[in-house]
Amino acid sequence: MEIGDWAVLLTAATAAGWVDAVVGGGGLIILPMLFLVAPGIAPQTALGTNKLAAVAGTSASVATFARKVPMRWRVLLPAAVIAAVTAGIGAAAVSLIDRDLFIPIVMVVLVGVAVFVTMRPSIGMTLATHPPTRRKVVLTVALAAGLIGFYDGLLGPGTGTFLIITFATLLGTEFVRAAAMAKVINCGSNIGALIFFGVTGHILWVLGATMAVGNVLGAVVGSHMALRKGAEFVRIVLLVVVVGMVIRLGWQQFG
Repeated sequence: MEIGDWAVLLTAATAAGWVDAVVGGGGLIILPMLFLVAPGIAPQTALGTNKLAAVAGTSASVATFARKVPMRWRVLLPAAVIAAVTAGIGAAAVSLIDRDLFIPIVMVVLVGVAVFVTMRPSIGMTLATHPPTRRKVVLTVALAAGLIGFYDGLLGPGTGTFLIITFATLLGTEFVRAAAMAKVINCGSNIGALIFFGVTGHILWVLGATMAVGNVLGAVVGSHMALRKGAEFVRIVLLVVVVGMVIRLGWQQFG
């Protein structure tokens, strides 16, 4: 690749880190750019290289959020391990499943998310008046980590978004805290998928490490903006990103 190609990918990685930190969905920025700049790259290699950058970005987001947002580490850390395991399984299943079957399903779910957030403007804006029990928190976080972690390894688009919506809806968590929780679990799922792709030789290490620099920068800026601007900002960005993901997936599937 030429210097211009590296610059394009570094810029894309920075933008993806910002989007991922706020609401998730950064993979839909990096992956198309990888295929555009390196059209001969294998899909597994593109996914693995993206995961290297994403691990760095989500780790930076976790560190940034953790300074300002109370974290239930005794719940989130085991959930991150669950997400790592299921994401590794999902990554291993990539070659066994027709991914085209999943894209329309994901599009329908994303449209549902957009409609739900639009029709229920109070969701994610404040903490629930009656906090959920510890048992409900543990079960919700563990199930979300397992199911969405598997999805992250298998397909990926919108993993952080689905986690945020799950926590805001089922636990009554406001968007900023939900985003912080999502980053911990997303970091775990990224690590699980990264390990699988690394063991199977599907990572371009130099390129991934370069993109990781931009991803970290974008993640830190995005995390600080989410913390500073609050839940309404996250809600607006979430809606914009969800609509963008639907359009992008629709173009990929039917364009």
